[in-house]
Amino acid sequence: MSPWQSLLIALTLFCLITPVVAQSQELMAADRTAIQTVIERQLAAFRQDDAAGAFAVASPAIQAKFGTPEGFMHMVQTAYRPVYRPRHVVFQELQTLDGVPTQPVLLVGPDGVPVMAFYMMQKQPDGAWKIDGCYLTALKSERL
Repeated sequence: MSPWQSLLIALTLFCLITPVVAQSQELMAADRTAIQTVIERQLAAFRQDDAAGAFAVASPAIQAKFGTPEGFMHMVQTAYRPVYRPRHVVFQELQTLDGVPTQPVLLVGPDGVPVMAFYMMQKQPDGAWKIDGCYLTALKSERL
């Protein structure tokens, strides 16, 4: 095989693979945006005490676990104060933990104490993203 034939084959493969890579990166960017939007919608619902709105972006498993928007809201109000009433919200880089898309979000709670919230996300059959859980991790820091 001549060097020109090798170059032509390499160029052809590059042209075939590049659109697939670009589409995959585009999807990932679209997913990152959609995931942040879902979390922002839930945080906005909490700020407005909109239990139904906050519950609507929870995964079917979370909805089944808590049963009603009111039950879900009560749990968040009592166990997730930084999520319920954050002073500040800063999205970090989307991660995959144990195969699950996970959005870390730095939150400063109403008491001024920063925590990292890890939102596990689940893509639904219709393509929509839902929140499938949230874990809070204390940060070693002073009140802000």
